[in-house]
Amino acid sequence: MQKADIIFFNSTKSWGGGEKWHLETSTFLHNKGYKVLLIAHPEGELIQKASENSVPVEPFAISNLTFLNPFKVSKLSSLIKEISPQIIVMNMSSDLKAAGLAAKKAGVREIIYRRGSAIPIKNKALNRYLFGNVLTHILANSEETKRTLLANNPDLFDPEKIDVIYNGINLDKYLDNPVEEQKSPDFVIGNLGRVVPQKAQHYFIELAAILKEKGITDFKIKIGGDGPLLQELKDKAKEKNVSDHLEFTGFVENVYSFMMSIDVFVLTSLWEGFGYVLVEAMACEKPVVCFDITSNPEIIKDKETGYLVPFGDIDLLAQYIITLKSDDELREKMGKKGLERVKNKFTTLQSMQNAEEYFKRFLLS
Repeated sequence: MQKADIIFFNSTKSWGGGEKWHLETSTFLHNKGYKVLLIAHPEGELIQKASENSVPVEPFAISNLTFLNPFKVSKLSSLIKEISPQIIVMNMSSDLKAAGLAAKKAGVREIIYRRGSAIPIKNKALNRYLFGNVLTHILANSEETKRTLLANNPDLFDPEKIDVIYNGINLDKYLDNPVEEQKSPDFVIGNLGRVVPQKAQHYFIELAAILKEKGITDFKIKIGGDGPLLQELKDKAKEKNVSDHLEFTGFVENVYSFMMSIDVFVLTSLWEGFGYVLVEAMACEKPVVCFDITSNPEIIKDKETGYLVPFGDIDLLAQYIITLKSDDELREKMGKKGLERVKNKFTTLQSMQNAEEYFKRFLLS
């Protein structure tokens, strides 16, 4: 078994923001000569992508209830002890329960939970034990995630041991992308994300209805993404007689191409740990409009790179859309300011360098 100073533990089979961060961070540190090892689901995309990047990997599958299986936890603890890391960083709550307990048993000095959801931790006995006796540090993806972590129990964990590192974006694939802009003759409002309750795309039906009531007909709302609520959304659009103004593209493979086909990006999510898609839109020089909630104000500069709207105020959101639709110069100005903000705050290189400095604090020479 290969020794490593840092274990990245991520048991998720699917692909998402947490998996992207674990891949980018483990790859970056591996390429810089750090001894890292990724433990991931044997059938997941993460372990495959990490192997392609030459990052040392070890397959290990767990479930949400693995922590209740002493034999599985003991097996994982033996594996971790054999690797002999100084640090283990985990991704999911299931990872925290199983790998956290296993790492504690194996004597790992620094046990870190990387949190990417701006949702309060439930104040349950198990969580109180894990956060009070197992974890040594927490790494959050936004100040909002850090703030909400302890909302249900301020004494759950020492806030001084919670650090924030923003997600980063690889600007090269946006600035040097050969895909040409293919614009509709209509004004195109874009949204990209899973069609699930959190993303609240039903607000776009209300937005379309308001714009129609105001006599605006030369617009299109382009929703990219798939999910369990897609058909329901289509049915509601038909019911409200706005189907001709909504385009559902399904899953979007090329984000850059999607962004270059729209005029403004709108995010209606009920919460975001870190609205990565907002950064993607800004990287493509698109003005953005979203609710003034959770981590959105950390990304958007109101009236500079876009607009922050009080939660649920679709009338005001519609007015901002009308303002942007009627002012090409304003859209261009906000788009350029957005790209400038991404360059200054949200690049992958900045995020990875911050992660390197963070982990160096805990590594013994």
